[in-house]
Amino acid sequence: MTCNRKASRLAEVGLLEAPRLQEKYETGQLFLHRIFGYRGVIIFPWVGKVFDRDLATKGDVASDLRKGNDLADKSSVSPPKDVKGRTHTYYQVLIDTRDMSHIRVGTESVTFLSSQDSRGTLYSIPGLDYVSHEDILPYQSTETSPIENHLFERFLKKTSPESHIWSATDTLREWQRKNHPWLELTDVHKETTENMRVTVMPFYIGSREVQQTYVYWWRYCIRLEKLGTGNVQLRERHWRIFSLSGTLETVRGRGIVGKEPVFTKTQPAFQYTSHISLQAPSGHMWGTFKMEREDGSSFECRIPPFSLESKNVDPLTTSPNPHELS
Repeated sequence: MTCNRKASRLAEVGLLEAPRLQEKYETGQLFLHRIFGYRGVIIFPWVGKVFDRDLATKGDVASDLRKGNDLADKSSVSPPKDVKGRTHTYYQVLIDTRDMSHIRVGTESVTFLSSQDSRGTLYSIPGLDYVSHEDILPYQSTETSPIENHLFERFLKKTSPESHIWSATDTLREWQRKNHPWLELTDVHKETTENMRVTVMPFYIGSREVQQTYVYWWRYCIRLEKLGTGNVQLRERHWRIFSLSGTLETVRGRGIVGKEPVFTKTQPAFQYTSHISLQAPSGHMWGTFKMEREDGSSFECRIPPFSLESKNVDPLTTSPNPHELS
């Protein structure tokens, strides 16, 4: 098996294994990402519920969305009754830093609220990602240190000096135990519009008291993937944000994270992470991305509605130290 380490040459990285259809992968499993192509290693599995609107009968809801009337907004606040969550395995992984400049993945997708101040400062741990079971292409490597990432040797160790199998260190076990509330993947939401697949993974990351009121924070990871033929480009985003406090906010803007990605046959996917804060312990988000075809026509790609739910944890005692993994 070869991997494009540099644009000018290929280098052998290991021996591909047969993907597992049902059986889970273990901590320490090396893999290639099926869509983004980066090298990585699994550090922890999560089992979440996937709410896939493509598997539900949309009926009048889809019709109303195309018309853009008020009923569409009202129905977007919660999934239709026939959208049922199916359990599915995802993995928290380390990305090889040598591949970061070549992939369209936000490499700082895991963020926290700092426990060192009360201003709600966000900090990131670069090189972490969440990957679904079907996107794992496992391989073996005889390299002494097969993944370049500053956390690799802190989180993983060989089972024996002669072995090529990696397992969790005490540091990784303690880190997962301590930061479980901010790392846990619970719900995944999916929907496809005109062959553009949108997947959303929300994470609660804590709360802070600001001027005698609590502000609650979430991060959400969004992956867009083109499933059909023909190039399209993301031009605009349109969000509706509902808070339990009773407010409904509309946000419009050009592109996403300062970019207007083009989706092609060779680069069919893009993934990014963003954040939202509410002055209430829960809420909902939904919206659309405006996609432009090569002929200049456009369509609205639906972002599946997802809940923002807080957890009953004390942020002052459980939030991670921003310097603990530096």
